[in-house]
Amino acid sequence: MTNINTEKLSSARFAEATDAFVEVFTASVDFDQRMAAQDIQGSIAHATMLAYCGILTEQERDDIIRGLTQISEEIAKGEFVWSIKQEDVHMNIEARLTDLIGIAGKKLHTGRSRNDQVATDIRLYMRHEIQVITAQLTRLQHAILNLAEQHFDTIMPGFTHLQVAQPITFGHHLMAWFEMLSRDAERLQDCLKRVNVLPLGAAALAGTSYPIDRYKTAELLGFSRPSANSLDSVSDRDFAIEFTAVGSLIMIHLSRFSEELILWSSAQFDFIDMPDAFCTGSSIMPQKKNPDVPELVRGKSGRVTGNLMSLLMLMKSQPLAYNKDNQEDKEPLFDTADTLINCLRAYADMIPHLRAKKDNMYNSAKRGFATATDLADYLVRKGMAFRDAHEAVGLAVRLGVDTNRDLSELSLEELQGFSVLITEDVFDYLTLEGSVAARKHIGGTAPETVKAAIATARLAM
Repeated sequence: MTNINTEKLSSARFAEATDAFVEVFTASVDFDQRMAAQDIQGSIAHATMLAYCGILTEQERDDIIRGLTQISEEIAKGEFVWSIKQEDVHMNIEARLTDLIGIAGKKLHTGRSRNDQVATDIRLYMRHEIQVITAQLTRLQHAILNLAEQHFDTIMPGFTHLQVAQPITFGHHLMAWFEMLSRDAERLQDCLKRVNVLPLGAAALAGTSYPIDRYKTAELLGFSRPSANSLDSVSDRDFAIEFTAVGSLIMIHLSRFSEELILWSSAQFDFIDMPDAFCTGSSIMPQKKNPDVPELVRGKSGRVTGNLMSLLMLMKSQPLAYNKDNQEDKEPLFDTADTLINCLRAYADMIPHLRAKKDNMYNSAKRGFATATDLADYLVRKGMAFRDAHEAVGLAVRLGVDTNRDLSELSLEELQGFSVLITEDVFDYLTLEGSVAARKHIGGTAPETVKAAIATARLAM
């Protein structure tokens, strides 16, 4: 007697049952069931289109929609029984639909394949996740703007090479973070344009002989248009790679934020106080307050960039059209979306509770000869060539180092020893306040410019 697996909808071609290990190894239902809502959404639109085109009767369409609605409710209640024998989310839902409504359930798959079905599900899933990610990113941007507004004139050192470079305001530094996230938001919306294209109707790879209306399906599902080539439709995962690339940049930015928060909260910097709710203690050292959330976010950046590499390698040698390899696209994609949402949420919740230690920031800016460039600019305005001014100020800094004094603490006579062009008004430029106030062009760190940048940002959001 021939051993035929009759439990699978697609089993008639095979004379032998699937090996038990292979059945588990090739199944994807354990992870792709999270796309059940999208699969049902796509199937309802497909059935509606088939009836619109006269391929299904209105009664068959209504039965299918009724059955899918019931399945959706069963899944929501946790009553749906997922079977690994049905391989994936699509076959599980179709099998249950057939149980519920009979032969009409088997007609649902007319004019489509699992190849274009899964491509549609992924795009619907990503479209939703991009909206959620964008909402969390926007929350974080608003939190940064609010904190920057509180500190538009709080002076701190700006760094290059992690050495004190020039005085800036804390608000200005925070607005640099805002600009990074603004680019991320733009990239997400640009990525969405290529996600929001309908592959359904491409069928397995060549399209279908049924008189379907792909524009109708696109309209029903809110896609901007149907895809233009059936081979590309089922094999393309560029949109997923692009999404993980955007996600990687977001995580790189969050990792950079994390590094600064970790440094600033250390005893060596002591610029900020992290909220207790986002830190933990040590099991052995009672004095410790560890910045666990920024550290974990910094670590998770490697996770998302790893997902990007996985998808790139997944696609690099695949011939057209669909291959089983593509089953491996979902877990990196799901993990990227989950990681982005969680990290952005953690930061959006944490940033409003950061406390800046203004005095420590100010005193640190004073210690690093942060106004040296201002003295050089002062001399240039008095007529000295910049390279000569650079050398003169370097000598003045050396005196400050030797005597443990800031440039603003040197006497007029001492400063005039480096150039006769220096007069009493030099001290207007050597103060931290004078330095930041002088940089009042667009993009500069002057308090009035920072306030204007915050106002512009609010209008743009």
